[in-house]
Amino acid sequence: MKITLLSDDSIRLEPVSGPMTIEAFSADQSYSPFHMVAGGLAYCTFSVLYAWAEYSKLDGDNLTIDVAWTFADDPHRVDHYDVTFNWPSLPAERLQAAKRVAELCTIHATLRHPPSIEIEGLVTPLATADAQADGAEPVVR
Repeated sequence: MKITLLSDDSIRLEPVSGPMTIEAFSADQSYSPFHMVAGGLAYCTFSVLYAWAEYSKLDGDNLTIDVAWTFADDPHRVDHYDVTFNWPSLPAERLQAAKRVAELCTIHATLRHPPSIEIEGLVTPLATADAQADGAEPVVR
């Protein structure tokens, strides 16, 4: 798999052999948390479509997924994702079925029905944290 950062607010996922890579058009582009979430959505969408392709005896090797997003404020967040798949070998009469399959992605469902989130904070004294990282017993004072 290859994820390409197309811009600050869009990515493309392509099936390529070998380990997963993340590429950008310039060294100035950074892989942000927003790219990570979009990458998860793209990878999940690709996975369900590719599995369906195998089951349906379709060629999924030329399937690519683009994900773009926009932001909103109050609070600052992603407010919209556009997921587009390009699948040149998909028969036109299977397009609507493929769209329905794409909606079966678990990340898609998670974003449509967001989970609750709990945040906890811990304050660990630095000396104790350093000692534990080194494998030593924590010092109690």
